[in-house]
Amino acid sequence: MRFLGHVVRFIVSAIVLMFVSWIVPNFAVGGFWSALFLALVIALLGWVVEGIFGKKVTPFGRGIVGFLASAAVIWLAQFIVGGVSVTVVGAILAALVIGIIDLFIPISTPFEAGRSKEEAR
Repeated sequence: MRFLGHVVRFIVSAIVLMFVSWIVPNFAVGGFWSALFLALVIALLGWVVEGIFGKKVTPFGRGIVGFLASAAVIWLAQFIVGGVSVTVVGAILAALVIGIIDLFIPISTPFEAGRSKEEAR
């Protein structure tokens, strides 16, 4: 994925996070810049979790463990990003709503993007 693709991906993620904060109680994002930085932090934390525990622990690995790992990443990200407040219940609900939205607007993970390039060779 090229640089512009990453930029578009994070902008779409920020818009999704703002939409989720509008729907989900106990999940608040201060504004677009907070949502954009939150999308970046969630992606980085998700990448670290995937690197440590493997693909089955990510939301793309599907299952309850991936769902809970996604909620934990959302909850932990609030301590890094200013203007964001999330409770545990809010993180769980946000992970659920983001998972549902991801069914309709799928975004490939960096792991999958790298794999598809390797298979093309």
